[in-house]
This record gives sequence, C-alpha cells and structure tokens, in this order.
Amino acid sequence: MSSRPGIGPLLGLVIVTAPELALAGAWTLREGQGQAALIGTWSNAARAFDPAGNLTATPQTNKVELQGLLEYGATDRFTVMLLPGLQHIDIAAPTSARRTGFGYFEIGGRYRLFDGPSWVMSAQATLRAPGVFEPINPAAIGYSEPEVDLRALFGTSGSIAGWPVFADLQLAQRFRIGGPPDEFRADVTFGVRPLPAWMLLAQSFNVFAESARPPVFPNYAYHKLQLSIVHDLSPAWSVQFGGFTTVAGHNALQENGMLLGTWYRF
Repeated sequence: MSSRPGIGPLLGLVIVTAPELALAGAWTLREGQGQAALIGTWSNAARAFDPAGNLTATPQTNKVELQGLLEYGATDRFTVMLLPGLQHIDIAAPTSARRTGFGYFEIGGRYRLFDGPSWVMSAQATLRAPGVFEPINPAAIGYSEPEVDLRALFGTSGSIAGWPVFADLQLAQRFRIGGPPDEFRADVTFGVRPLPAWMLLAQSFNVFAESARPPVFPNYAYHKLQLSIVHDLSPAWSVQFGGFTTVAGHNALQENGMLLGTWYRF
C-alpha cells in the first residue's frame, strides 16, 4: 500500500463506488417464476471528494465489472436470489495496483410482508461472500471480508398522464465484518413506461459510513445517480443501457461509468 499522504485513505473507497444492479425492488416473484440478468459496467475515476466535499485529483482508477443475477419465486411471498460477480480494478501510479477475479457472491431472499392494490412492503436479507483474499493489495481492499445486508423495501405503482409508473424505496443496514465500517444505505428508483416496450429508470444510491477506521477507511459518504433505458425485445427478453455518476460525497471517489445488460424472464 502506498504511504503517500492523501492516497492511502482513498484506496479503500474503490469499494464504495461499485455499480448498482436494478433488481425487482420490493415486489416478489410468483411461485415458480424467475428472472436472470447479466449486467456489464465500465467506470473511471480521476478525482475524489475530499473531507469537505470538494473535488481533488487522485490516482486514476478504472473498473470493469460483470454482475449476474438469478431470482426465483419459491412461493408467491418469498423470492430467493443469487448474485455472482467478476471484476477488474486498475489503479494508476503512484499507487500502481490491479486485480482481476471474483467480486462478491451474494445469496439471500426477499419476503413480502404487506401489500395493497398498488403498493407492497418487503424485507430482504443477503449474505455477501468475498471473492478475494488479498488484504494487502490496494485494488482488493474492502473485498476480502464477508458482509450481511438487511433492508426494508417499499414499492408503489400507478400512472401519470396515462403512462405506467412505479417508485421503489430501500433502506438498508450493511454489516461489514473485518476492516471496513458498517454502512447505512438508502436507494430510490423511479420508473416510467412511455411506450409498451420501453421503460426509463432514474435511480439514486446513497451510502453513509457509520464510523471511521483509519488510515484506510475514513468516515465517508457518497451519492450516486444512475439513468438507464430498458427495451423489451420479447415477453421474455429485455436489454438495458445507461450511465451513472457520483454527484456528491466526502472521502469518496467521483466515479463516472456506463452499464449494458440483458434480462431474461422465465
């Protein structure tokens, strides 16, 4: 790990700027139904938000990730889920570190607690198993410890000007075993379908560290905006394209990236 002032604390923040996968939200799948997705992302960061929230130059970080998703309705109320991942991280000089391999493997489920004609409330729990055991590699910091993610989800749907719309709110407590601090997360998704085969998604992902564990993990927070378009090729297949950017934060990378994915419903 580099000992240069101002670089070390930012290395651990590579992990808090991962792209987010737009899942089914608060809704559960019907018994016997499922969906699978494969999402590829590319991102770059050459600046970071300092402790005061101002942008400053930092060693350039490039990241390529491939995220899988499998969800299946065990019952109408309970959906099981698997999320494997692969990633490549490259941090430029003076840090000069890279890593290629497995990301987190996530397993868990979502249970529908309450629902009404146009809304649903669920609870979700997942265990995130690390795919790397290289704690001294700056490009792997924060990926080598298990995590537990517990979240409450609320979704509602309706229409605006005749267009079907939905909104999804998720509040999460992520327990991170080992070096990284625990996190509180708040994710918001708004979707609108202006045409039967097209859907527009606007998403906000917000992360707040609940403590500081210097020197690698200072207290940090970041707020990411993601916009994407989903096109239904058939009743079973869809493709997704979009981009994301970190719009604000402190002690966090200012990341910009693109995503491309395919979805299959069965």
